[in-house]
Amino acid sequence: MNHSEAPVFQAAGAHAGDSAVAAWLLGCCALVFAMVVVGGITRLTQSGLSIVEWQPVAGALPPLGEAQWQELFLKYQLTPQYRIANPGMSLAEFKGIFWWEYFHRLLGRVIGAVFLLPLAWFAWRGRISRRLATGLAGIFALGALQGAMGWYMVKSGLVDDPRVSQLRLAAHLGMALLIYAAMLWIALDLIHPRARNLAAPAGLQRLAAALAALVLVMALSGALVAGTRAGLAYNTFPLMNGYLVPPDLFALEPWYRNLYANIATVQFDHRLIAWLLAFFVPWLCLRVRREAASPRARFAAALLVGALALQIALGLSTLLLAVPLPLAAAHQAGAMLVFSAALFLLHALR
Repeated sequence: MNHSEAPVFQAAGAHAGDSAVAAWLLGCCALVFAMVVVGGITRLTQSGLSIVEWQPVAGALPPLGEAQWQELFLKYQLTPQYRIANPGMSLAEFKGIFWWEYFHRLLGRVIGAVFLLPLAWFAWRGRISRRLATGLAGIFALGALQGAMGWYMVKSGLVDDPRVSQLRLAAHLGMALLIYAAMLWIALDLIHPRARNLAAPAGLQRLAAALAALVLVMALSGALVAGTRAGLAYNTFPLMNGYLVPPDLFALEPWYRNLYANIATVQFDHRLIAWLLAFFVPWLCLRVRREAASPRARFAAALLVGALALQIALGLSTLLLAVPLPLAAAHQAGAMLVFSAALFLLHALR
């Protein structure tokens, strides 16, 4: 097999640059991880609508003088968020929310540069196969689309209702998780190439894949909770204000609107998935310990149990204390840790 025909996922020793490529991708994963957490803080502080224009190039620079600050503030004063939620906000208060959104967008630009420039260098130096370079270029294109998706989400809060669409928020988070998963998976393949003789039973692999998908659904349901601010209601556990199943679970018409617009239903679904994970993860990890020959798979299973236990504790604390910012941000980070551990386990079983 010549260099141009090399498989997308190379064995760890196939190229001298594999470890460098893996380290670069893991660094990009760390930046996306931070991006997701900062995005959560941006939403929690209601900062996401403070910048009312999408300027991928010119917007990289912050306001450089009082005149530019006043110009941005005047544009913000025309938005529904200012008129309805923040009437009378001062310029100093506006700066407080502006910087979170600016940093969120700046981090997106940094991720784009940190991903594209080393990719071009690795491809030019022949450190990665042509197929892998093409796949990584696809991830970059998905990242550019993610920026457009972010602006599409923001636009939904600049019309009438001073908050973004929870469906667009979930789509924005979902794309970030897919980008993160793709980079992490390739990095893991470079560090730990697949060994067929150590593969776990196919049934165990399918269960691990189903678990990773369920964790992704859990994260997306969390975006719906965040977008509807459902975490500010039903701040009791295990019952929801005295009910195991809230009576207004299907209060909206047509019925499917309850799945994304009814606060009771959105939070109930999020809790239900958490319960499923609380039982599914320990059971699967016990099976991994019994059936998987790889010590790495057993370590990944233990790591997943620990990450889930931490995430459940953070989720309950966030709910019972009515979504304080530090706990809510930690809960967002916890979701990324659980997702990472689920992907790590799935990879270790293949």
